[in-house]
Order: sequence, then structure tokens, then C-alpha cells
Amino acid sequence: MLIQEEKLKYWIENFYGYGSWSAPIWFIAFEEGGGDTPEDVADRINYFQHNHAVAEPSLCDIREMYKSIRLQIDGPKANLFRDRYDYRFGENAIQHGLWKNLIAFAHGFSGESVPDLLSYQQEHFALPTSKEALINLYPLPSPHNHAWYYSWLDLPELSFIKSREVYQQTIFKKRIETILTNINHYKPRIVVMYGMQNINLLKEAIVGRFTNATFRLVKAQPRVVPQHHITSINNCSLVITSQVPALKHGRIETGFDWNFFGEKMRASI
Repeated sequence: MLIQEEKLKYWIENFYGYGSWSAPIWFIAFEEGGGDTPEDVADRINYFQHNHAVAEPSLCDIREMYKSIRLQIDGPKANLFRDRYDYRFGENAIQHGLWKNLIAFAHGFSGESVPDLLSYQQEHFALPTSKEALINLYPLPSPHNHAWYYSWLDLPELSFIKSREVYQQTIFKKRIETILTNINHYKPRIVVMYGMQNINLLKEAIVGRFTNATFRLVKAQPRVVPQHHITSINNCSLVITSQVPALKHGRIETGFDWNFFGEKMRASI
């Protein structure tokens, strides 16, 4: 079997994303992207267990992991890429439609001019020494079509992953507790949780852990700033939004100015 139960279990329990917990800006996605094929999932979990042998909440070097992930794409440019590293970080890299807005936000928040977005993606984004960490609330890779390919896996110790809803319910408490513990320990300047589908549950967990946290709702400014909930945790600004930093179906009216959003967050603190 391509996907081995022990390695997948290890991934679910210990993989939290990319970069460094010490980064001043944390971006927390609802879930890990990818997982379009069993090979993609197997490459990720095999790399992780081999290179992160200590069982603890870990962030990876995204470039090193991506060198281990086979790329299966069609089209005229397919022969330009040996692996996912080439696709996102190599000489002919393709700009990530979501990452470019995270980069713009981070520079707005840091009070810096927006760089060439593709060059920054290739050379700096989410390095262990960079300003940004990419973290996932839920660890299993999920493709853009939101299909759930784990229902067919017959893994006795992981029977809960057959249902996406049961999987999320099973691991939510541990995941959010780990993230909140690390916020308290590492003290990033800002944490942006985006694409969240369970905002009330998140807010309850955060207030349950940090009783002084009080959320404020900020309504959206169309095409400028997404609606979001914001609070402060020990001088860290924590922002939760259901919006994803990418256009839906390429339509400009579905997007926001994430650089301005970062500047706004900088001004607010």
C-alpha cells in the first residue's frame, strides 16, 4: 500500500506546517493543500517521518519536502518540472495564487514595500529563517476540489478519517490546544487564521484558553478588507476570517487587498 498507516498516523499527530514557530507572522490555513493522488500523500508522509523523527509538533522546511513530492500535471509546461519544488521554487516556478497575497500581507504588516512576488516566493517565502510560518489547523492534504479521498483507506487505527466530519471532530481539540500553547510560548506578533469554516468553535476554544480575550467583529470593505474577527493574546493579534487569500474562479470581485489589510493590522496595534 502506498499510504502506510504508521506514517500517516505520525503525520496527523505531528505535522503542523512549514517555516519556524519563531516567525513573527503566522498564517494558519484550514487544512493542508495537495493530496490529489495517493502518491502525493505518500511522498509527504514518508518525507516527514524520515526527517522529523522526534514525535513533537513540527514545522518543515517546505523546499526540502517539496523536493520529495512527485508532480503529476499535464500541459505544455509539464516537462519543466521534476517535482513540486521545481513547480513552486525552481527557475521556471509558477506563482501561487494564494501565497502571493500572504506575501503582500506580511510586507504590509511589516511596513515594507511589496517585493517582486514570484521572486520572493522562490527565494524567501516560508523559509525557517523567514518572517512567515505556514501552519495548518487540519493536517491531511486536501485538493482544491475539496474531495475526500481518505474514505477508501482501510486503516484500523485511523478509522475516523473515513469521514471528514468525524476526522475534524476527533483531532480539533489537540490541534487547537497545540497551536494556542505555541502562540503563548513563541509570541508571534500576529496570527491570521484564514479560510476557517468553524469560527464560533475557534473563538470558544481561544476564549476558553485565554479568558481575557475579547473578539471584535470588523465588517468587510468589498475588494479591500475581508470581514474578520480580531482579539489580542498577550500582545499577539489574532485574526480569524472565513476568506481565503485567493480569487474564486479568477473573478476580481471576489478578492481583497491583502497588502492594505496587512497595513491596517499594523496600524491597529
